[in-house]
Parts: sequence; C-alpha cells; structure tokens
Amino acid sequence: MIDDPLRLAVIVGSVRDGRLGPTVATWFAGQAAGRPDLDVDVIDLADVPIGAAAPSMSAPEPVLRALGELTPRLAAADAFVVVTPEYNHSYPAGLKNAIDWHNQQFHAKPVAFVSYGGISGGLRAVEHLRAVFAELHAVTTRDTVSFHGAWESFDGDGQPKDPVGPAAAAKALLDQVTWWARILRDAKTTTPYTA
Repeated sequence: MIDDPLRLAVIVGSVRDGRLGPTVATWFAGQAAGRPDLDVDVIDLADVPIGAAAPSMSAPEPVLRALGELTPRLAAADAFVVVTPEYNHSYPAGLKNAIDWHNQQFHAKPVAFVSYGGISGGLRAVEHLRAVFAELHAVTTRDTVSFHGAWESFDGDGQPKDPVGPAAAAKALLDQVTWWARILRDAKTTTPYTA
C-alpha cells in the first residue's frame, strides 16, 4: 500500500453534445485507478459551466461558482492527464478557456495527454497543447495514448476493441507522468517553484 499516493486529475476536454470524451476518459481512469500510487480525480469540463466567459473576477456569478469548485481540484493535483479530441487540427475551445482561467495551478507539474480523433488520432491537438502548457510552467510528457478512428475503436461497453495496445500505451504514459509528478512534488518541498 502506498502511504502517499499522487493526485492525478484526468480532465475531459470536450464539452460538446454527443462527445466521445467521457468514454475515453472513463476507460483511461480505470487504467489509472488500478495503480496503488495514484488517487484519480476525473474532471469533466461539461460539468463546469464557464462557457466562453473571459478570465475576470467580474464574470457572472454562476461562472465564479463553477470555478470555485474546479480551481481547488486543479490546485490539489500533482499531475494531469488531458483527454482531448481534435477539432479542426487543434483542441476544443472549452478546454482552452478552462486552462486560461488557471495558471499557478499547473506550475511545475506534469501534464500527459490521451487524444482521439480521425486519422491523426488527435495528435495535432496534443502538439498545440504542449505549447500552451509550457507557458504555464508545466512539464509535458513525451508518450501519449492516441485513438485513431476513435468512434470505431470502442465497443458498446466503452472498452477498446483492441485492448492490448491502448493498455500498454496507458501504462507507459502513467509510468512517465508519475515519475515526473513524484520528482517535482518532492523538489517543491525543499525548493519552492517560482515563476
């Protein structure tokens, strides 16, 4: 038993109706939950009604209330896995807006990606997100989990039709993100990170 598990936030980046994101995120969270060194928190941005409100303390009350629930969960995380589709060669607007409302919550923490889409498997969205998270002083991991032809990749129970490849990719991703999370968390206990 791990006495001090890492807190992993799995962020569902799409908020559209009919999205595949919850299926992908639920499968991935199940992979992560099997590890004793992780405490998994799934954050579905569809449940955080901030819409297109610009980052401002004068935002409407429902937005500030939603952020009052989201921000502490992001701050408590030691690491993040962003589950993102690819929309027009990039990431969803709702995901970007949620990121833009936050900054310090991502400082000196690792971010990994699970992407899905058509022929590219969402990888173009991931490459754009790497630059965004670099601006937030986060460390992105090299390995990803990517579902090409995603709508045909899952069965009726929300499991990959080919479970072996995705499970191996998830293990590699989780090994990397937990290594970075532990190193960075330990480092911050002795040397606070300043941006």
